[in-house]
Amino acid sequence: MKHLAVSCLLIFVALLGGATKLNACTSVIVSGKVTPDGRPYIFKNRDTPNQDNLVVSVQGSRYRFMAIVGRQDSLNLNVWSGHNEAGFAIANTAAYNLNGQQKADQPRPNGDEKDGNLMYKALESCATLTDFEHLLDSIKLTKGTLHSNSNFAVLDAQGGVAYYETGNNGYVKFDANDPLQAPYGFIVRTNHGMSGDRSLDQGIERYLAIQDYMTRAGFENNLDFEPIIRKVTRTLTHGLTHLNLWDFAPQDDSQPVYFPFRDFIPRWHTASAQLIQGVRKDEDPRLTIAWTIPGSSLTTPAIPLWITPHGELPQIVTRNSQGHATLVDAGFQLKDQLFPIKRGNGADYINLARLINHAGTGILQQIEPIEDEIFSRAKQVIDTLRKNGKAGRETTEFYRWVDQYISEQYEKRFHLM
Repeated sequence: MKHLAVSCLLIFVALLGGATKLNACTSVIVSGKVTPDGRPYIFKNRDTPNQDNLVVSVQGSRYRFMAIVGRQDSLNLNVWSGHNEAGFAIANTAAYNLNGQQKADQPRPNGDEKDGNLMYKALESCATLTDFEHLLDSIKLTKGTLHSNSNFAVLDAQGGVAYYETGNNGYVKFDANDPLQAPYGFIVRTNHGMSGDRSLDQGIERYLAIQDYMTRAGFENNLDFEPIIRKVTRTLTHGLTHLNLWDFAPQDDSQPVYFPFRDFIPRWHTASAQLIQGVRKDEDPRLTIAWTIPGSSLTTPAIPLWITPHGELPQIVTRNSQGHATLVDAGFQLKDQLFPIKRGNGADYINLARLINHAGTGILQQIEPIEDEIFSRAKQVIDTLRKNGKAGRETTEFYRWVDQYISEQYEKRFHLM
């Protein structure tokens, strides 16, 4: 049966050919009405050929914000997800069906930059969903077009959480708090909008995968944030074929074992992931938390980040003296072990033995205990911050610990950093 399953997967990948878009993110928004702690969140798994990402803190015209940006963007003018000190958060996914066939076939680099700059403007100036709507309206009024083809996930400190399917000519709002639009309190988006030309849908396989997880989790009353950033980002079950790569895990990593790796939620093109957890209405908006994987989700742990008055960050997730993020660079080196084939379609084939195996020596299996300790330590700090109602010295101490602990663990386990 295993041989038959592998053959089916190989055929499936071959039939896909070059149809899948490279700018292909996976996202979900969740109302605080259905989360265990009453805090809403938005999530984005970012897929892009521009792999080198990092985290920055920026003092905008009105608000300070924290965001994921591309390393090459030295001025931080294009952000890909983030939140500000008012508790406003935003992320996007490319939607290839909102402006018709002609726009769907065009490359997205210029469109990506416009989306990134729009999110920069939103983070520096918006506090609520209404503010964001006013921003979109003003751009449309001034320029005559929104220059967009995207789903924007937006969250605020008042409990608002919605998608804005945004095309050149306007936007359609989908509210996670509206029981008619989101009967189970969550909404999923990948690379199509429900208000667009459905014959142009992209990202179907990943949509099926995350929709299946969210539906099951909702029925089990388990829409907690932690499994999303830790498990969904690394799910090895294909949304269309339902093949689970854990079923094919080798005994050890002594020999390469290659498997097709196409259109899973994590991909070769996954550059970062971020789950931004909002606050309850009685909490300081500055306690909004960005649970952030700044590189490949298969080789990099998630780290909680929140805004401080002076913009402190762990040093390993932001620009170092060479302009890189140290943790992201280390994750790249590990990803090269997962995808060592550099010619042809090598990015579609993963060395499963180096990812997971029964001996427990896979890269992902060694990342998880590092992350366990980060989450355990973070819980203590976050509980203190929420009790005190604001960020304090605990933040600086935690960020310093993150730098030291992750550096030590990557040196010990992988001889990196």
